[in-house]
Amino acid sequence: MSSHRPIDSFSTLRLTAEKLCEDHLDDLVRLHLDPAVSRYLGGVRSPETTKAYLAANIAHWDQHGFGLWILRTRDGAFAGRAGIRHILVGDTSEVEVAYTFEQTFWGRGLASEITEALVDLGFGPLGLPSLVGVVAAEHGASRHVLEKSRFAFERWLEFQGEPCALYRRPRPGLSAPGAA
Repeated sequence: MSSHRPIDSFSTLRLTAEKLCEDHLDDLVRLHLDPAVSRYLGGVRSPETTKAYLAANIAHWDQHGFGLWILRTRDGAFAGRAGIRHILVGDTSEVEVAYTFEQTFWGRGLASEITEALVDLGFGPLGLPSLVGVVAAEHGASRHVLEKSRFAFERWLEFQGEPCALYRRPRPGLSAPGAA
């Protein structure tokens, strides 16, 4: 268990984020059933797969004190999900920033906005030494978001059976790759 206090909610200029919970299942199912949204997430997920995904991510919160948040617009509309979570890259434990938005919210700069907020949380209250982003090789828009947020391309890899790019951003003052 982590020694920091969990961050159940936070806000950016245009979004509010709330800690993932079972009440969010319907929103996640709808998000994961969209083929365009799920294209770079390993494909469309059944409601049963999304329910298992939700349970695994709630368990991540219980274990680490951080994880995924549900994102809503300031007027309360579901926009997507984003978070900071532990992943295994090969045999190395890393902490990843992740985000997924409903199609209606694409192209508005929200991914960059939430990525900067996640970086601030990761390096501030969470005190993490570095953050990574793992992006499908062909997902140019998401790669651009990470580059704009000062993540540096580190290497190509296969992740969950897909060719991906690994990006890293060390906490200011730490420059060694793999510092996590």
